[in-house]
Amino acid sequence: MIRFEDVSVTYDGAAEPTVRGVDFEVPEGELVLLVGPSGVGKSTVLGAVSGLVPHFTGGTLRGRVTVAGRDTRAHKPRELADVVGTVGQDPLAHFVTDTVEDELAYGMESLGLAPDVMRRRVEETLDLLGLAGLRDRPIATLSGGQRQRVAIGSVLTPHPRVLVLDEPTSALDPAAAEEVLAVLQRLVHDLGTTVLMAEHRLERVVHYADRVVLLPAPGRPPVTGTPADVMSVSPVHPPVVALGRLAGWSPLPLTVRDARRRAGELRERLSAAADGRTAEPTRSTAAPRPPAHTVPAPAGRGTGRLFGRRPKTAPATGPAPLATADALTVRRAHVTALDRLSLTVAPGETIALMGRNGAGKSTLLNTLVGLLEPTSGTVTVGGAAPHRTAPRELIRHVGLVPQEPRDLLYADTVAAECAAADQDAGADPGTCRALLSRLLPGIADDTHPRDLSEGQCLALALAVVLAARPPLLLLDEPTRGLDYAAKARLVTTLRGLAAEGHAIVLATHDVELAAEVAHRVVLLAEGEVIADGPTAQIVVSSPSFAPQVTKILAPQRWLTVAEVREALG
Repeated sequence: MIRFEDVSVTYDGAAEPTVRGVDFEVPEGELVLLVGPSGVGKSTVLGAVSGLVPHFTGGTLRGRVTVAGRDTRAHKPRELADVVGTVGQDPLAHFVTDTVEDELAYGMESLGLAPDVMRRRVEETLDLLGLAGLRDRPIATLSGGQRQRVAIGSVLTPHPRVLVLDEPTSALDPAAAEEVLAVLQRLVHDLGTTVLMAEHRLERVVHYADRVVLLPAPGRPPVTGTPADVMSVSPVHPPVVALGRLAGWSPLPLTVRDARRRAGELRERLSAAADGRTAEPTRSTAAPRPPAHTVPAPAGRGTGRLFGRRPKTAPATGPAPLATADALTVRRAHVTALDRLSLTVAPGETIALMGRNGAGKSTLLNTLVGLLEPTSGTVTVGGAAPHRTAPRELIRHVGLVPQEPRDLLYADTVAAECAAADQDAGADPGTCRALLSRLLPGIADDTHPRDLSEGQCLALALAVVLAARPPLLLLDEPTRGLDYAAKARLVTTLRGLAAEGHAIVLATHDVELAAEVAHRVVLLAEGEVIADGPTAQIVVSSPSFAPQVTKILAPQRWLTVAEVREALG
């Protein structure tokens, strides 16, 4: 169905090809997963399938890409629209209408389908993706994850023979991601749809793939094979594979279920390594520890209308909190995004905000940084109300990396962006550039920020914000587009900032990130705090938010492969 024949792509002004020697085939009716480190050219390969590369991106494509027998060099994207449906990393770039239902119908209208067919397919897609309750909602009022599902739905309704998806689950909560992947699997198995997908959160998708294509490094040819074979050599792999490598399992497991069946001996080794100190292993020094001056509230306390009280965390002794919210309510377009929420953030503390899409995580971050004004209740950052504080003063207290990091970037080159960040923050020249090199090496100074991949763009935006070294750092989906190596560097950076006394609040669906870096987890639902407590206590008790290692080694309470490795010596 899709054939790459010795394909190389060189963008205008680039000294070297972004991808070189790409040669593989995607058979009809298979789900093929494209993996590789950030910036290796996965989005370029996907763009070549739909004809966006090079017709819209520019540059030179050598070799041949064919889809259903059509050469993409000779057929522009509009001439492939009846065959290929594409969802890129940025859902907002796809939308052309104002409401969810209209967006789902737009692609079919462009193809001239009959109104009764359009109506039936819209209803089917609303049900498949759990969007029925959002059908009349303006797209501008949706959360990032909800927009992602609408973008996927908009390419499903025309029933294309080929689906090309770039990070389709990156903005989705675990339950929503499973729903979307289950839909894709049904399309592949029942309808014979061909799916080519790039995804960094391999723990979610690798076991769904029929085969995996690894792009190991720029300029090197891809490695193709079964998921187990490719994961055995891939530099990017999910925690279940890392644990399998550590334990010496062969063949490597790809699912929690397969790993649990083999984990009996490993549990015994870990129990012996605990040396009888506790019935269940405690977290190792590799994992973050809560600051001594904070006392997390117990997990699982009821809130709001159901239980009549709300968990609240307050510092017992020591420095004053960096941020507080008291009975905070925020309404947006007749939707109550936050409902009488209370929260305290102490210096040196890392908090993971978790919950389903639309729970209010981004709204809380935007309120803390002054982009939204409370409807009722109070919020303070650095002792002042952020929405009433001048930006130049506020930047000394709080910095936000939003879900769309490109919103922070405006210069023509990476070097100019870093120089401007240093100047705005009053930092020494080179500060931002050094931070960027630490987060994601290899980004050239003369690259335009708009030409960066999603992961590279996120790393640059994070470096821009960190240049000011704000006491309170807010991150909205900070691992979107990052591979595991880049995520590990981010974890190291965040731990270092927390050790220096910076408070970090990150909204994330990445349960593995929360397990690695967070002292506390705050679960939100419909704008309310439904649980607030130490990370191990919250995630271990949650089927949706438990990391893979926890599920594999339960009832022992391990969170990360690093903890297991340290315990085994």
